[in-house]
Amino acid sequence: MGDPAGISPELAAKLIAADEFRRGANLVLFGDLRILEQGAKIAGVGVDVEVVSSEDEISEHASRPVFIDLKNLSPDQVTPATATLEGGLFATENFRRALLLAQSGRADAVFFTPFNKKAMRLAYEGYDDEIRFVRDVLKTSEAASEFNVLGKLWNARVTSHIPLSQVASAVSEQSILRSLTLADQCMRAAGFNPPRIAVAGLNPHAGDGGNFGREEIEVIEPAVRKAIAQGFAVDGPFPSDTVFLRAKNGDFDAVLTMYHDQGQIAMKLMGFDRGVTLIGGFPFPICTPAHGTAYEIAGRGIANLGASNAALSLAIQMGAEVRARRVNEVDTEYAKAVNS
Repeated sequence: MGDPAGISPELAAKLIAADEFRRGANLVLFGDLRILEQGAKIAGVGVDVEVVSSEDEISEHASRPVFIDLKNLSPDQVTPATATLEGGLFATENFRRALLLAQSGRADAVFFTPFNKKAMRLAYEGYDDEIRFVRDVLKTSEAASEFNVLGKLWNARVTSHIPLSQVASAVSEQSILRSLTLADQCMRAAGFNPPRIAVAGLNPHAGDGGNFGREEIEVIEPAVRKAIAQGFAVDGPFPSDTVFLRAKNGDFDAVLTMYHDQGQIAMKLMGFDRGVTLIGGFPFPICTPAHGTAYEIAGRGIANLGASNAALSLAIQMGAEVRARRVNEVDTEYAKAVNS
């Protein structure tokens, strides 16, 4: 469960009440049962979960979603539509426990309802974004990135949460190739084989032959040529103001952009209420709806479930791939042991 002051409790309640998810996955939820019940009341749905107090009590054969009641937030501590330390502590603890459960191999994917970044920063010193938090919790420095997903169209990015003034210096052949590699890996895990990736330019009109900047000529184009030589299905650089039209029309499965808003604006305009944010690069997928906590409609029972449905569906799909890979690795190790 994410930030308690917005629509997250309502979304969580709606999701666990949906038959498609109750049938399609073994759901384990972290949070406070009182907050979930409050969200269910707002959403107008029932709460039918198996309540336990710790991960040790999770049944492998539970017939209902399992709710791990951490008793970590009283409803009277929630100030609606307000980012607070208490809300941040609630969300960070729930997220941390879910990540550790997945790291242990007992879960195949992680999904969270929206966080509020101000509340997260109040609760966790040095909080930049979810990737930083995940790295800290898992104690890893693995390469990771956020992807925006809208149906079958993906947006990957070379740089993310940095000032725009630092973007040009952060775009290099190495960073582009690293981003393309990660995008290819994550998209293959989601069923693309191979994913067709368009690379956006950095400057207006992709530099216009050097008139508006030389990054396309000296950095981006050489990186694309190297990626093609390595076997990636990639093309570009293309002007960023038209490349998404081509991708939307089916020419590409993904667009690799050079900075955060270059892709975010296009993707959210095309489907704000259906967009998914995927954090890829870790041993398991981490998904959330691309929209925020929607403080302006908190408590009104009108939150749109479209993006949350899409995000949880993607987590389940990619989690199945994680589980299959884990089972295959176990079978392979067993075969090696028998043969030796």
